[in-house]
Amino acid sequence: MTPHLTWPSAWHRSSYSTGANNCVECAPNDAGGLAVRDSKEVTRPHLFFSGDAWTSFVSALRDEAPAR
Repeated sequence: MTPHLTWPSAWHRSSYSTGANNCVECAPNDAGGLAVRDSKEVTRPHLFFSGDAWTSFVSALRDEAPAR
């Protein structure tokens, strides 16, 4: 069963984002996960991730990031 997810009320944008709106925004959802949307298409459908899925995604990005 898919939990009922409400529309997030507080979206956050990375401090690395530019003023051109070429980024994504994230917001916690009521199921303990995260909602993600395109900052220039805010009325389009959002992606919803469970907390475990989001943690795995971010960990994979960190593990695979090239050395600076």
